[in-house]
This record gives sequence, structure tokens and C-alpha cells, in this order.
Amino acid sequence: MIEERGQVVRTAGDSAWVQTERRSSCGSCSARKGCGTGALAGVFSARAHEVEVLNPIGAQPGDEVIVGISESMLVRGSATVYLLPLLSLMAGALLAEGLAPQLGLGGSDAAAIAGGVAGLAAGFLWLHRRNRRRGRTAAGMAVILRRVPPLATATLLSGKLKAN
Repeated sequence: MIEERGQVVRTAGDSAWVQTERRSSCGSCSARKGCGTGALAGVFSARAHEVEVLNPIGAQPGDEVIVGISESMLVRGSATVYLLPLLSLMAGALLAEGLAPQLGLGGSDAAAIAGGVAGLAAGFLWLHRRNRRRGRTAAGMAVILRRVPPLATATLLSGKLKAN
């Protein structure tokens, strides 16, 4: 289970909207100053992101919570998001290239390019519609696992840690 900490913003029925901040591991990398990914992470990492999750524990707005998503769902989703547009682009280009002679376009690369762009667009459109349908099902949503207990205030007194 992959976990992330966030704060509940609002609730409705069995769902809650949790606000999380995007983080990257670039801060711990020794090459962060010379890396383009590190520069992009610096630009985008501070933005808060709000996501709808299942709320089986009855968390309320203002609660700090741990949200989880299964590793298998993340891997399947990532593979789909990356591979489907690539495969649809290639299928569109190959189909257009094969049909170009029958349509009188000859061996033009323009037909393959146009077919690839059309295939890519069709892949993204299908992916968008699929995600809208699946995202609202219990199998496709992250879930609140537990509340984060509030931290006790602590002061340092005479070299000893004393909770107030």
C-alpha cells in the first residue's frame, strides 16, 4: 500500500476530498543542482492537490489523515496512461500509411503523421472517458486509512523532554 499524508478539506457521503502537497525525492539527490527534473520539481512541488477518496473512518474537515492506494492499482494505472497513447499513436500511423495508397495519397508521410496524431487523440479521449467512469468506483479510488494523531506540544526543560 502506498501512503500519503493529507488534510480533509470537505466530505460528502462516503467520500472526502483530501488536500495533499506534491513532493519529490529530488531534495535528497546529490545531482539536484544540475538536473532538469529537479528544476521542474522545484517549480511544481509546492502546489497543493485535492483528490476525492473513500472515507470509511468518517474523517471530518480539518483532520490530518493517511490516504492509501494499492501498488497494483498504481502500476496498472501507470502502464495504461503511458502505453495506451503510445500504442494508439503507432496504430493510427500504421493504419493511415496502409490506407494511403487506396485513398490516392501515395506513399506520403503526411498521411502517417496525420494518422498518428488522430490515433494519439483517440487514445487520450478513450483514456479520459475510462478514467472518469472508473475513478468513481470503489476499486479505482484511494482510501483514507487512518487519522494522524495530533502531536503533543513538547518543551525542552533542563535537558529533558517534557510534554505539556
